[in-house]
Amino acid sequence: MLRRLSIAVAGGLLLASAVAGCGGGDDAGSGNGGGGDDKITLGFSQVGAESGWRTANTKSIQESAASAGIDLKFSDAQGKQENQIKAIRNFITQRVDVIAFSPVVESGWSTVLKEAKDAGIPVILTDRAIDDPDTSLYKTFIGSDFVEEGKKAGDWLVKEYNGKTDPVNIVELQGTPGAAPANDRKSGFADVIKADTKFKVVASQTGQFTRTDGKAVMETFLKSQPKIDVLYAHNDDMGLGAIEAIEAAGKKPGTDIKIITVDAVKDGMTALSEGKINFIVECSPLLGPQLMDLVKKVNNGETIPQRVLTEETTFTPEQAKEVLADRKY
Repeated sequence: MLRRLSIAVAGGLLLASAVAGCGGGDDAGSGNGGGGDDKITLGFSQVGAESGWRTANTKSIQESAASAGIDLKFSDAQGKQENQIKAIRNFITQRVDVIAFSPVVESGWSTVLKEAKDAGIPVILTDRAIDDPDTSLYKTFIGSDFVEEGKKAGDWLVKEYNGKTDPVNIVELQGTPGAAPANDRKSGFADVIKADTKFKVVASQTGQFTRTDGKAVMETFLKSQPKIDVLYAHNDDMGLGAIEAIEAAGKKPGTDIKIITVDAVKDGMTALSEGKINFIVECSPLLGPQLMDLVKKVNNGETIPQRVLTEETTFTPEQAKEVLADRKY
């Protein structure tokens, strides 16, 4: 009996020691969550696969994690916030070291991010921001300046119609309602063109960032608006869908209706090089290398900037022809 009791006590002590070494206690999220070695475990929740941009973004993150030796737990939210919240809670349960996600919408994250904070797991926002005033809920946000992207689109339009006095009727294809890029690209564009009364947005509707919806909404615009001079699409995919609708209506995209889009994915750049799009504001999806660098720094307890911008440019048809062959996405 005494021998059996000694074995049981020893076994219990070994079990307790093993549990303490698997990311539990006060050290959760400090480098060993999800395993007993030094390999970092990253839980990443993606918006979905709604566009060519998003597909390239996912590929960049997956490849960069593999190159950096980071164990990636990947979840696709399929465009639904409830799926993303569930994924984040699963990451918390799994005791990952770091959580990163691209928010489907800006609002509604306070509760789940407080849960991550209470668990000692740092959070990184990628590509899209949230509107929670408590910035302690995340370590940093890496992504584009969407307001600036909208302003760049507006600046090109103002220069294109400089010196002209006739009214310019604009239709706008917005991104997913409530999403940061949709809100900010709209406001940045509006801020620039409001100074000149000849610019008028005669119709604005969501195309959900997809090519299919972009085409359908553009078909509606063409039927409901007697005169359309310019299309401003919040991403290339919606613009490409709109091109199909414009051509089906017997009009010439880029000539009869000038087109401005955001992203600069390969299909968009191809259309730009062909003159079907007039101007593209770049929004790079290749955030993977920068994200993995931030994940390592956060995991090591290093201080990082709360806002990390990606470097981006703009393209005209001539510039698109020069770089198209080398585009990675």
